[in-house]
Amino acid sequence: MNNIKIYRPALMVFVFLISCLQLYSQVPEGIITAFKNGNSATLSKYFNQSIEMVVLENDDIYSKEQARQIISHFFINNKPEKFTILHQGGKDDSYYLIGKLITHNKTYRVYFFVKGISPNRYIHQLRIEEDRQ
Repeated sequence: MNNIKIYRPALMVFVFLISCLQLYSQVPEGIITAFKNGNSATLSKYFNQSIEMVVLENDDIYSKEQARQIISHFFINNKPEKFTILHQGGKDDSYYLIGKLITHNKTYRVYFFVKGISPNRYIHQLRIEEDRQ
């Protein structure tokens, strides 16, 4: 019984620290919400001044405005129905997310690479590819 009293506070501290680390390594919620809603205006607020993008046939480094137009066109033609996070992580000031975007006509695999310290985290890379599974 005494062992339980000793280990319980240590376990609680450990769980709390793990929870904090997971929150710290997450991509900003605004990015995830923008993808769920197909909101290119909100999503583009998180774009770096230049962003490496692969969105279907568009594959280049674009300015923030060019990237906003590309993602807007994508959402017009592919209205999101569901966005699911498959995996995310990070270290220091770099974060990534892999997700699955289900639209009215196809399913896509989405990859983000975000850099910066909250609240100044910006998307540096974005890939949207057709999910072939």
